[in-house]
Amino acid sequence: MRRRWFEWTLATRLLREGRTQTLLIITGIAVGVAVIVFLTALIGGLQRQIIERTLGTQAHIRISAPEDVARPLREEGEAVLLSRIDQRAQRLRSVDQWQRLEQALAEFPEVTAISPLVSGPALARRGEASRAVVLMGIDPERYTRIVPVPDFLVEGRWRIVGNDIAIGRQLAEDLGARLGDRLRLDTGDGRSEVFTVVAVFELGARDLDARFVYMAMKPAQGLLGLPGGATSIDLRVREIFAAEAVAQRIAGRLGIRAESWMTLNSNILDALAAQSMSTNLIKVFVGLSVAFAIASVLAVSVVQRGREIGILRAMGTGRGQVLRIFLIQGALVGLLGAALGSLMGGGLLGLWELLGLARSGRGAFSLLVTPSLFFGATVLATVVGMLAAMAPARRAARLDPVEAMRGG
Repeated sequence: MRRRWFEWTLATRLLREGRTQTLLIITGIAVGVAVIVFLTALIGGLQRQIIERTLGTQAHIRISAPEDVARPLREEGEAVLLSRIDQRAQRLRSVDQWQRLEQALAEFPEVTAISPLVSGPALARRGEASRAVVLMGIDPERYTRIVPVPDFLVEGRWRIVGNDIAIGRQLAEDLGARLGDRLRLDTGDGRSEVFTVVAVFELGARDLDARFVYMAMKPAQGLLGLPGGATSIDLRVREIFAAEAVAQRIAGRLGIRAESWMTLNSNILDALAAQSMSTNLIKVFVGLSVAFAIASVLAVSVVQRGREIGILRAMGTGRGQVLRIFLIQGALVGLLGAALGSLMGGGLLGLWELLGLARSGRGAFSLLVTPSLFFGATVLATVVGMLAAMAPARRAARLDPVEAMRGG
């Protein structure tokens, strides 16, 4: 215990005697830690907002009917296939035996919500105005467990029964429609019907707000010529980033087409991966700069204090103790720099929130601030400080007492 106390006392004394160098290195570490804390919270909040926006308007997994595939023709007795195959036009199809499929899907423990959906194209008309839309025939109670549309309502109330419909805000503006107005929906082949607008929503994506029309499932089936059918089954799972694995398991076990949000939004995942990589690279380069700074300062300290180290060695101080003295110095400057950097980073995050830079419109997001963020930055700086001090510490421990005192 006495030896440990001696090592700590000497390490802190050496830091105090070189206070100018100590303050400079602590400040440098603090700036690096503040950058790590701020950027990690900023990018983390942005990624969370992107994921919430993406999954706020779609299912985690979608089960749909297989596509019509064009098959090559060969003449009788001909061994060579035609090299050119024209892709078949995709017709609107219902998932085969979707009611029985629902029961099989409910047996997967990862699945938390299931909702059938019948969707297809239509033309919405009001007076002389018309717009191409996508009909979304749903069971309102079950579908809201997948996509919480009522949370996005700006007018009206979520009551989708009979010939009631909910439309996007952009579509309402394009058609000049308000609550209580009647729209004619035409799907072609003589199928059209008049519906009443009972709600207006804003999902935050202009394309969806200009095209989606939510209605009860039965009238949608009639308009699209799919009586009793469902074009897809939407699923929600417990862990959003496990959706792809669950989709593959479902497809493999049931022999159906299952696509996760990760497959349908691969470009978003690529962007998130690029953001994470940039954050990690910043951490690496900041850590390297801190390590080199600490190592250089302690290396100079070893040269400047060679005589003192030689005296300590001559008085019986072991090499292990000398090694630990410099390691303690590296850990201390890392810890103090991390503490100051955490305060600076917290101040930057508070200023960001105070100025409202993260809340400037519909696309606003909040910073992802957690205790683990500060704890992780502190541990990183402390460990980097100790590792950076390793080389100077080993050099100091290897000094020959007689040569050190003679050189001093």
